Amino acid sequence: MSRTERLHSPDGPGRIAWLDHAKGICIILVVMLYATESVGNAAGGESWLHELASFARPFRMPDFFLLSGLLLARVIQRDWRKYLDRKVVHFAYFYFLWLTILFAFESPWMAAKEGWPAVAAGYLRAYWHPFSMLWFIYLLPVFFVVTKLAHRAPAALVWLIAAGLQVAQLETGIKVFDKFASYYVYFYTGFIVATHVFRFADTVSAHRGKAFLGLALWAAVEAYLVFAGHAALPLVSLALAFAGAAAVVAMAALICDKRAFRPLGYCGQHSIVIYLAFYIPLVVTHKILAKTGLVTGVGWQSFLAMIGGVAGALALYWLVSGTPLRFLFERPRWVSIAQPSARPTLAASPRV
Repeated sequence: MSRTERLHSPDGPGRIAWLDHAKGICIILVVMLYATESVGNAAGGESWLHELASFARPFRMPDFFLLSGLLLARVIQRDWRKYLDRKVVHFAYFYFLWLTILFAFESPWMAAKEGWPAVAAGYLRAYWHPFSMLWFIYLLPVFFVVTKLAHRAPAALVWLIAAGLQVAQLETGIKVFDKFASYYVYFYTGFIVATHVFRFADTVSAHRGKAFLGLALWAAVEAYLVFAGHAALPLVSLALAFAGAAAVVAMAALICDKRAFRPLGYCGQHSIVIYLAFYIPLVVTHKILAKTGLVTGVGWQSFLAMIGGVAGALALYWLVSGTPLRFLFERPRWVSIAQPSARPTLAASPRV
């Protein structure tokens, strides 16, 4: 099998196998974070899975944003109306929809603690102060718009400004600005070095032995800096994020041709679907485990909650596909600002 065939997705020419697997790694790590926090906070302790989540913290979201910027060059030249339809209206729809769903799910507990007026105020506040894990969906349209506005500017200058914002580690209390400052450099890097990233994935696939050795060295350095407490230092955090992103790309390139890892690629294909829907099944799984006592130990409860979150999100996606409820993951035709002739019958589930 040639390198090109290994890196090509079995799901068709429109997909890139290693990219799907890299996104799959990232989304699993994201769900793992929320599972460990949810179970750990309830149990008042940490576990072996917390250690793994801490190990991934320097690169988990940076890599997700870098991967999200890789294919942007293909559409950056679109006219503004079509671009805004796909890159702003698309994600705004899913943010509004899933913000409402998550608030409806959380509202009984929130109201019991703070009262219904506080719930209503919190819901309205979420439109300028992103809610919980949905900040990623909120921020993507901001990144898309800023990149289109700046794409004719010198790339080196834009990158230096973005890197400077990350190194500054700003904490203004304005969540959108602080998250933008922390993560835009990775999204923009994905946009401007996409060709090199794809070439790197091809090189890894051609030199598998050296790649495994490099990954082992990276893991050792990453673990030392994280658990020695140095990972959050200025410049160190930037370097670890890029090193971790390269490691995820390398891992994805090494495993994407293996049948055993095909479910991971499937998760990557539907990474935003999982991101939107994992929280409720994760919480439900945790509550069932806690109430039944079938599994003890924070680590295994966290692990099963993570599995429940991913499996529950995908199960919901499968259940509603082809039904009137498909609007949960497919943007309806009427939610569009594109020219009628340019609109698809249904907008696909959100992708980056």
